[in-house]
Amino acid sequence: MTMRDMSTLWSKGTQATDLVEDFTVGNDRILDMRLAKYDVIGSKAHIRMLESIGLLTSEELETLTEALDRILGEINAGEFVLEDDVEDIHSQVELLLTRRLGDIGKKIHSGRSRNDQVLVDVKLFLKDEVLALRNQTLQLFYTLQALSEKHRNVLLPGYTHGQVAMPSSFGLWFGAYAEALADDMYMLRGAFNVTDQNPLGSAAGYGSSFPLDRRMTTDLLDFGSLDYNVVAAQLSRGKSERAVASAMGAIALTLNKFAADCCMYMSPNYGFIKFPDELTTGSSIMPHKKNPDVWEIMRGNCNRIMATESQISMLCSNMPHGYHREFQLLKDILFPALELMHKCLYMADYMLQHIMVNENILDAPIYDYLFTVEEVNRRTLEGMPFRDAYKSVGIEVNEGRFSYQGAPGKTNGQLTPADLNHTSLGSLGNLCTEQIRAKMEAAACFI
Repeated sequence: MTMRDMSTLWSKGTQATDLVEDFTVGNDRILDMRLAKYDVIGSKAHIRMLESIGLLTSEELETLTEALDRILGEINAGEFVLEDDVEDIHSQVELLLTRRLGDIGKKIHSGRSRNDQVLVDVKLFLKDEVLALRNQTLQLFYTLQALSEKHRNVLLPGYTHGQVAMPSSFGLWFGAYAEALADDMYMLRGAFNVTDQNPLGSAAGYGSSFPLDRRMTTDLLDFGSLDYNVVAAQLSRGKSERAVASAMGAIALTLNKFAADCCMYMSPNYGFIKFPDELTTGSSIMPHKKNPDVWEIMRGNCNRIMATESQISMLCSNMPHGYHREFQLLKDILFPALELMHKCLYMADYMLQHIMVNENILDAPIYDYLFTVEEVNRRTLEGMPFRDAYKSVGIEVNEGRFSYQGAPGKTNGQLTPADLNHTSLGSLGNLCTEQIRAKMEAAACFI
């Protein structure tokens, strides 16, 4: 077995086998590249604090800041590289500083550990990710609300147990998923609050004998609060990731159900909605097929996203407090799920920009009994006891002579929500679009 020198800043002169290094590092170096700019941002705040407590001179601070800004520019330009023999992103940044500045570069790590350094990087990264998810969720919400208002007068059959039940509308359908996203936004807000706490200064989990000014770095890094207890800061490892995964799971559940609806509604057996041919796929042998592949892939990917929280929970259980190497695997689980979540939100909004609804669904005889409850209620309002009204309508259905008497009916023109007596909050004739929008915008106001 070959041996490779551990060319890291943390080497104590020992060596490790290629096999051990490959197994323990895994994909971490690739995933670390997403944290590169946050590592530099965290380092800039740290050295400003070090200068304020006398561990750096003002000249050294200026020199280090300029060098870090140069590295940040290289990252933003796509010119930053994690070298093959460098262990991680933290090592690469410090190595570049040392190469370019000599001994001054070695001073940057005073008062911190890779443990709180990676925590800062991940939390800054997750804050940005949550804000990006918030913006995408808001965009999808507004699209759904616009469609709800546009098609508010187009009736749609509602189903329970997969059976035709009562009248619904496209206004209700689109609006329902908009409000569901408002609930999901509360989850995102909670995830942001869990993440928005500064762990810098907790070092390896037990603090430092340097007189670190943790409030200063909290302000510089724009954290809302601190992880005060240095042990608790390390206990947060995995909690932020799980909170974000839980919020993504909520959004994914909403999208999963909407995608399932779209797959069903696109079927010719339903024929409720359709999309341009270029947004569907065909068959290799059936020339008539227009498959809902986008919605099917979205449905599957949302299932994968929903499993993320469970994976994180399992990974982080059974460990006493303090750092353990398994925490490195959190990135393997969460980062790909974040990518999928962004893609699903984008594609859902993109598809909805092109959706077409069937405005004559209820012409089909299969929906003749959709208004039985409306007729029961009409007779009840006229004075008939509810149970008698229910029984009389049921007899008419069984004898094949039922018709809804409360409006002109399908034979005299398509019914609309205005023909039905649904006026209570959130019903067919009272969608509460503005109230739902106010709920969403309040939930989304967390920065």
